[in-house]
Amino acid sequence: MSANVESMFYVRETPWHGLGLRVENTLNSKEALTAAGLNWRVVQKEIETVDNYPITGFKANIRETDNKVLGVVTDRYKIVQNHEAFEFTDQLLGEGVKYETAGSLQSGKKVWLLAKLPDKYIIAGDRITPYMVFSNSHDGSGSIKVAMTPIRVVCSNTLNLALLDAKRIWATIHTGDIKNKLDEARKTLLLAEFYMDKLGSEIDKLIKTKMSDSKVMEYIAELIPSPENSTTIQEKNIKLLRNDLVMRYYDAPDLANVGKNAYRFINAVSDFATHAKPLRETASFKENLFAKTIDGNPIIDKAMDLVRAM
Repeated sequence: MSANVESMFYVRETPWHGLGLRVENTLNSKEALTAAGLNWRVVQKEIETVDNYPITGFKANIRETDNKVLGVVTDRYKIVQNHEAFEFTDQLLGEGVKYETAGSLQSGKKVWLLAKLPDKYIIAGDRITPYMVFSNSHDGSGSIKVAMTPIRVVCSNTLNLALLDAKRIWATIHTGDIKNKLDEARKTLLLAEFYMDKLGSEIDKLIKTKMSDSKVMEYIAELIPSPENSTTIQEKNIKLLRNDLVMRYYDAPDLANVGKNAYRFINAVSDFATHAKPLRETASFKENLFAKTIDGNPIIDKAMDLVRAM
């Protein structure tokens, strides 16, 4: 198993990293906690030098099951246990929520879960299923994050669109009153329905925004620019990437009945951002791609800015 993926499960279709325990049906929170290998707790312990002098102001986050040190944090750091992440998502999304994947990265330092919401939406003729991603770190390196991730069922493209009047991501650091912060998250996210309603309105605008072939090529050049003083090899690679995006705009079967408009363009960019392999694939490529599912993908955000300017 990959050094980055410690444990996980997935439902039926192999996910982004191709690893983990396959299950046939979506799971509830208790089942998912066990299947993902996340049924362990983190405890904090005092730390000291080799000469037994206490190090004040800091503590070690330790996994209780094997005494593995996950990270050194300040004594203001508040732990969010794995089971609390599932409980939060259960409460946020309500009865009927099911989990499609969850797991542990970097030997327990980072954990995540992906919950499938009970509701389904038909927007612009597309069947779109909303998901909620919850990401947490136990090593002090990152915040608690919750994000909406709508996915077009027909092609598994994410529509992680940053909307002007509906929040997609909520995050907070591990200090203060965590329970109150999670309560605040419920109010801030306003559940999934508000975001999905606004997404529908945004997609309607994108469909009405027509794009000429020349504009498509202009925007692709802006999204994949040539570096200054580029070499012949760099220019060749840039051309390959641009051609890939052009193909996804003009030839994708799932976009055959979508007009030449901004919605088609955003979907092509999303497909390119989430499914195209880089020219040089690093060991952490797939994990970084998953992180962008939560934080937002810069190329999709830039594409949205371009079409909004139209």
